[in-house]
Amino acid sequence: MTRLEAFRPPPGLRSGFIQSVLASKRPAARIWRRAGIDLSTLSTPETLHCEDEHGAPVIMTGHYTPHPRARALVVLLHGWEGSHQSSYLYGVAAALYQAGHALFRLNLRDHGDTHHLNREMFHSARLREVLSALLQLQQTHADLPLVVLGFSLGGNFTLRVGLQGPAHGLHPRLCAAVSPVMTPGATLAAIDAGPALIHRYFIDKWHQTLQRKAAAWPGEYDFQRHYRIRSFVEITRAFVEDYTEYPTMEAYLAAYTLTPAQLVASPTPLAILTAEDDSVIPAADFDGLGTEGAVRDFQRTRHGGHCGYVDRYSLHSWSERWAVAQVSQVLG
Repeated sequence: MTRLEAFRPPPGLRSGFIQSVLASKRPAARIWRRAGIDLSTLSTPETLHCEDEHGAPVIMTGHYTPHPRARALVVLLHGWEGSHQSSYLYGVAAALYQAGHALFRLNLRDHGDTHHLNREMFHSARLREVLSALLQLQQTHADLPLVVLGFSLGGNFTLRVGLQGPAHGLHPRLCAAVSPVMTPGATLAAIDAGPALIHRYFIDKWHQTLQRKAAAWPGEYDFQRHYRIRSFVEITRAFVEDYTEYPTMEAYLAAYTLTPAQLVASPTPLAILTAEDDSVIPAADFDGLGTEGAVRDFQRTRHGGHCGYVDRYSLHSWSERWAVAQVSQVLG
């Protein structure tokens, strides 16, 4: 395998803010169509019937992309309020397809226009239904090694899959995460304290998903008090109190907090990519973590923003090449 070059963005692309904006706004689908890969024509939508942590039925959706000479099945998990079409995810998916892998781009509950499928709302501690979806995919594609790759909150889910999956019979060859949430309380505080445009972006996204949920289930939800809250910490607190089984916000956040010690001791091999200039994932959350134990590769780059890693003016992302390298290495 060709050695992966270091991430060195040109001067015009070194701003963490620009990198974060490009993560979601760069035209990844158009870029990869020019390279001859159009996932929209290569993929088919699928519905998965899963179970939540209480055994209740959950419907999840995704897009499956077969490959004629597949070396692995890579399941990709988007970030909060993203979907199978998110630019950061689409670009990495296309690169993995070009490298010879089948894909499944999974939508989390209440993402990718699925608010109408399940009455109860999404929250970040709903790991069991993601494990249920992955177990189905592992069984359906038993002839292929399974790799899970996630971004931001999806990266947090991915790392928890690596930690808890084997106990449920799920055995990924690798769980890889780009810009993963580690300490959600610190991420909420960083959003409130960060640039005004990023704070407004996240608050607006939260209000939009509440509006879509209320429209999908008329009479079931009243979010009026949530719409008035402008602090990301406090809207999370109100949401936990009103729509989760957790007694406090602190108990809810603890349910999906990760530590370096946990990751090093993971029963599943892991790979992690994060940037020091990520305005929503504090670099200090990764202090003490290195390439050791179960962590096959840990990259903490100076630049990259949140899920960005754009290092070419053609707007290709270095994370695409990093992901291909990680899967190639683990497959030997």
